[in-house]
Amino acid sequence: MTAHFDRRLLLKTGVYGLGALSLPGGALAAMQASLTKGFSHGVASGEPLQNSVLLWTRFVSDLTETKLKAEISETPDFRSIIAGAETVAVPGRDYTAKAILSGLEPGKAYYYRFIAPDGSVSPIGQTRTLPEGGIDRYRMAVFSCSNMPFGWFNAYAHAAQVGDFDIALHLGDYIYEYQRGDYPSAKDTVAGRLIEPANEIVSLADYRLRYASYRADPDLQAIHARAPMLCMWDDHEFANDAYADGAQNHQANEGDWQTRKAAAEKAYREWMPVRDLDMGERWTGYRIGDLAQIFMTESRIGARSKPAELQIPKGADQAATLAAIKGFTQGDWQATDRTMLGQVQESWLSSGFQNSKAKWNIWAQQTIMGTILQPDATVDWLAPDAPDFAKARVRRGAMAAKGGIPANLDAWDGYPAARARALSAAQNSKADLVVLTGDSHNAWAFDLKHDGKSAGVEFAGQSVSSPGFESYFTGATPATVAKGVMARNKGLKWMDSSRRGYMIVELTPAQATSEWRFVETVKERSPRLAGLHRMAAQHGKRKLG
Repeated sequence: MTAHFDRRLLLKTGVYGLGALSLPGGALAAMQASLTKGFSHGVASGEPLQNSVLLWTRFVSDLTETKLKAEISETPDFRSIIAGAETVAVPGRDYTAKAILSGLEPGKAYYYRFIAPDGSVSPIGQTRTLPEGGIDRYRMAVFSCSNMPFGWFNAYAHAAQVGDFDIALHLGDYIYEYQRGDYPSAKDTVAGRLIEPANEIVSLADYRLRYASYRADPDLQAIHARAPMLCMWDDHEFANDAYADGAQNHQANEGDWQTRKAAAEKAYREWMPVRDLDMGERWTGYRIGDLAQIFMTESRIGARSKPAELQIPKGADQAATLAAIKGFTQGDWQATDRTMLGQVQESWLSSGFQNSKAKWNIWAQQTIMGTILQPDATVDWLAPDAPDFAKARVRRGAMAAKGGIPANLDAWDGYPAARARALSAAQNSKADLVVLTGDSHNAWAFDLKHDGKSAGVEFAGQSVSSPGFESYFTGATPATVAKGVMARNKGLKWMDSSRRGYMIVELTPAQATSEWRFVETVKERSPRLAGLHRMAAQHGKRKLG
């Protein structure tokens, strides 16, 4: 069926409201694209188990309900249908549809598709169930932080073309909430990468349209069609530095935070290959035979405490600054009730670690767990023409580091008591801990310790397109920046401060290895790699090397 746009849908469904017909051309064009009739945004699969998988698509029509048939086959010609199910696409879910197909075999690759009542067929996707029993090798492609206006999704393109992995993981910041021209600025926006809507997304209609804008990207569609994906949001699917009761980028004039949060989560669950919330908690686990247990945690909107803030009075001299730093280290920052996960999820994770019968506990989460203190030299890394406020901020950060206060209090460094509880639970497990992390836009490898003893390792991935340290420390080479940060932080064993891409994490009974793959550019659409780096942890050692 030839896809076409029907303006009546804007009025009939009420998805965007009557005002949509008077919007500027760019926004209206995006709405038209999001309401293109038929299979508008490809297919995706996620949340596989040993005998089932969740399938996703989007089908737009002028009906109040369109019944779709989902089919799975062992071959791309669908000569033999292994499993099938019916689902519906409705305006109330932004025309998205999901189906969970069961009766599948463990550790097996399948093809899937959707069929509409008029006989039109969706693109064909590939998926795979989780393995059972003894496993010799398992490979995961790990992504995070894909800010569309900053550049092309070449990390997705390369991974989709190579396809040398069993499952994909997205650790958050799948979309960004900012208005056009904010982050990035208009001058830093790559040609052809405009987002819709142009405003900061706040309402359900806004979030839906932003997902439609991102999911129109062919490389994002390609990675979803290539393999099943396990997903969890970070903050930008809601608003920057989100926590249970608010966010840095949410102001009172933008309405009630809980309303915005609910709208953002609804749009996420509509557009992503994830189960609906009424099917369980926001967090969940997946068993990879006897090799690994994957724990997917939610650390933003459920129970997270507001990030601690070091308050230094404006114009404070060195003595006043040091006094503020001392007070902060002895105050709220160290409070035992400060949490990332909340008591219920913490208990679930701790119990999961300790009861795991696998060789590896894979904790897939969002923010850096290893400690990062700011080196003194950061003052010299700024560009000579950096604004005075930036220089002052960096000086305060370097001074705070002398008092033991880390650079990013939105990460686990801002929740030291909660981190200690999690790492203690990992130490009490027979399985070795590997933490997989996104959020920071740069690549890192940490040894994680608690009470001076090894607790596990952390592989933190660089972003798909969002800029990292190279955007701020332009007065020093990436090698200088990496060397200085590593020298300041004993647990940090390696970092890359300037390149985009993704990780391939390979598990065997003997070792866990991360391969950081760096794309050549994000300013142009190209899947070429510029290099890679590997590091491994041997089973039983609980540290790198």
